[in-house]
Amino acid sequence: MALTTEELRARSKRRKISIQVAIVAIVVTTIIALVWNTTNQLEKQGLTSGFDFLERSIGWGYSFSLIERSIQDTYSKTLLIGFLNTIFVGFIAIILSTIFGFAIGTAKDSNNLTMKSVATIYIQIFRNIPLILQVIFLYAVIINLPSSRQAYSVFDVIFLSNRGLMLPTLNIPLSVVFWLVVLSIGFAIFLIRSKRLSLLPGIGAWIVAVIVACALAVMIFGEPDQAALSIPALKGLRFVGGLNVSIELVTMTIAIVLYGSAYIAEVVRGGLKEVPKGLIEAGQALGLSSRVIWSRIKLPMSLRTIIPPLGNQWIFIMKGTTIGIAIGFSDLFYIVSTSITQSGQTLELIALLAGAFLLVNFSLAQFINWLNSSLKLKAH
Repeated sequence: MALTTEELRARSKRRKISIQVAIVAIVVTTIIALVWNTTNQLEKQGLTSGFDFLERSIGWGYSFSLIERSIQDTYSKTLLIGFLNTIFVGFIAIILSTIFGFAIGTAKDSNNLTMKSVATIYIQIFRNIPLILQVIFLYAVIINLPSSRQAYSVFDVIFLSNRGLMLPTLNIPLSVVFWLVVLSIGFAIFLIRSKRLSLLPGIGAWIVAVIVACALAVMIFGEPDQAALSIPALKGLRFVGGLNVSIELVTMTIAIVLYGSAYIAEVVRGGLKEVPKGLIEAGQALGLSSRVIWSRIKLPMSLRTIIPPLGNQWIFIMKGTTIGIAIGFSDLFYIVSTSITQSGQTLELIALLAGAFLLVNFSLAQFINWLNSSLKLKAH
């Protein structure tokens, strides 16, 4: 007896569900067996498992933190500090790499031979040298810079020496600065999502909003008897005032930005090349300038091609922050590695490290998916 179409579809559906249930059962059974075997092996070796160690004091120091720290902190707080450091460096590198990448990619796509040659040389150098070699080389250069007395200065407000980078800063607590950064990122996402302003007016509105927020923060949280801006000044053998950016953070930021922007530049160049020549020629026939053609035709059309691979580069840049361990920068990977040595809780700490990166990169991927879907044409 021949089966009807509906019966064939039902049988196919049952077969697919059965295969999925079998796969899930195998995975769950494997995980349970691994956990059981690992627990038994730890018990045989007299090792304790679990996360109770997170409430113990660490008893060791590290180089950089966005919040107050001491050697009496618990492992949980120290891991949180490492996580914040990773997020901080990662997002700064993503923002700067994207800006430089778009600029370099546009230069390589231009008809100016000099700009195109410079962009090509930049990409070939920084894309083909391993990131860890760039980090170690830059670190060796920076630690051999002149001391504070002979520091390089920019208008006597920014100083670079072997002690780090000194920058002017607002006289407000560091936690307030952190929330200002979070709010500025949130406002930028709101502007992108609302689509009420074009690119340049949107950037202008964002800059004005950030300036107003900083002014309000100084008025509310600043010290009444101090100036709104703290400028570094040399006192004896060191600088006082301002913000001291450690050489490890400077090295990490520069190296990742140089490396990441080279890859993003190629993504941007490829996206710009995908724009149909007919649209560009139509703009030229209307008498539009090169700048207007780029901002009104090439960039909007190319974004639909650029965004998916750009998201992959953002995730790669975030994972690239783990090289900080090579120069002693206290990112999450460095904190976890040191914690494993001091506490012996290898499996738990590796699980926390993997979970943290999974959370961050999954969130980045979801943002990229949303951004990509928002740029799709209505008809598609």
